[in-house]
Amino acid sequence: MNYNNLSYPYTSRRTVVFGSRGMVATSQPLAAQAGLDIMKKGGNAIDAAVATAACLTVVEPTSNGIGSDAFSIIWTKGKLHGLNSSGHAPKSISIEAITKLGHKEMPSYGWLPVTVPGAPAAWAELVGRFGKLPLSEVLKPAIECAEKGYPVSPVVSENWKAAFNKYKKTLTEEQFKHWFEIFAPQDRAPEAGEIWHSQSHAKTLQLISDTNAKAFYNGVLADLIDSYSRKYNGFLRKEDLEAFHPQWVNPIKADYRGHEVWELPPNGHGMVGLMALNILKGFEFTTRDLTDTYHKQIEAVKLAYADGLRYITDSVKMKVNVEDLLSEAYADERRKLIGKTAIMPMSGEPPKGGTVYLATADEEGNMVSYIQSNYMGFGSGLVVPDTGIALQNRGHSFSLDPLHHNALEPGKKTYHTIIPGFLTKGGNPMGPFGVMGGFMQPQGHVQVVMNTVDFMLNPQAALDAPRWRWIKERAVEVERNFPFHIAEELQRRGHLVNTTLGFSEFGRGQIIWREDNGTLAGGTDPRADGIVAAW
Repeated sequence: MNYNNLSYPYTSRRTVVFGSRGMVATSQPLAAQAGLDIMKKGGNAIDAAVATAACLTVVEPTSNGIGSDAFSIIWTKGKLHGLNSSGHAPKSISIEAITKLGHKEMPSYGWLPVTVPGAPAAWAELVGRFGKLPLSEVLKPAIECAEKGYPVSPVVSENWKAAFNKYKKTLTEEQFKHWFEIFAPQDRAPEAGEIWHSQSHAKTLQLISDTNAKAFYNGVLADLIDSYSRKYNGFLRKEDLEAFHPQWVNPIKADYRGHEVWELPPNGHGMVGLMALNILKGFEFTTRDLTDTYHKQIEAVKLAYADGLRYITDSVKMKVNVEDLLSEAYADERRKLIGKTAIMPMSGEPPKGGTVYLATADEEGNMVSYIQSNYMGFGSGLVVPDTGIALQNRGHSFSLDPLHHNALEPGKKTYHTIIPGFLTKGGNPMGPFGVMGGFMQPQGHVQVVMNTVDFMLNPQAALDAPRWRWIKERAVEVERNFPFHIAEELQRRGHLVNTTLGFSEFGRGQIIWREDNGTLAGGTDPRADGIVAAW
């Protein structure tokens, strides 16, 4: 692909990275290197993805953990495969049970929002079906990192401090004490460069390794989770863990200017990005940094989210067809609503999230787009005693309104924010991409795809470019390096524009494209600590 090499430096100038035999791109250098090391030991891109993902639970615990959920898109042997490893709500939970406890909405912390964690099962499933090495070999780098320790990277340290300062004030009940024992044993978060280790993480990862993840779902780890839940009146039980299996699904797509943009179907919200791109492809864009370009992007995302937040839930429970929402006719109708000024579609208020994303590729042609998350940083604030398992809080997304499409039900999967992306052209793989960060993710996908396809930016420049994110109604936030004159013009068009000094709110992405000659081209987001490890 011929790129426009325009660069938008964020905090430092990075260049696109090239490789030929293998590549791993993620938000933490040690995790990226762990994946590349597994390739050098004979593993493929699938093995490398799992090695990287497991390592990220140790080196970036601020965004994911052993108790995470996971999603993945895999290209292998000329075909795309999708894996949904998000867990369901406990079988004993209900709206009535939650409201009787005095809650008007699902809480963020504690046992009530905890659903079955899917990440360990995803690791075993991916390696078992497509890997070349046993899980016991693939998890070795993560185990060693936890056991021997590693120097904490700068962005992770800052996020760790923010979580500690918040939890110290808010998570004061006894059930949360194990978080502080594992992640703040010195009553503080680790500094950048300080060595942190966790024997509990190492022991648990070894159990998962030795049993091919069975210990987590029907063995000793499942027993510990069950016991902890019962002690504090949680709903999650061992039978819920035993009933869980990752789900292989067919990815869904939108055709965009000669390319196919792939996402996973609901309960994830990747189709929000696809709906927005379906709307946007009806316009012509010649220049990136124009007010009209940003205005139409923002309006399309708002319209897509209005539908996504209303309809997306467990695929078995959805009351509308994905095909209808992604149809050309529906996109045409939605596009007609975009005018010269900002509109106000009916929608919920997107909260923030905490997630890790990684992309891998090897010389055999395998490519993996993988995402893993606890949600809201460390998740529920609960850590299973003596295990290092930080439990996710995905159930927070459930509605307690029984008429809502995403209403809480026993055994149901909730609306999920983490989404891996993949790009093909004419049925041939270009590669994996993703932008982590809660409800920023579909918005980040739209911006990265347009930077690549419409504006011909190389992978690094596509990630460096200043971002915007829609918040709610007419409210939009832009990064501090966003063109000021365009922000002013958007304001005059009715958008309520706020410039923020933060960077984590705008997501952290990774890209690997396979060039026509087979060369791998990778980029990593300057908003994180990550690297592209190439071979």
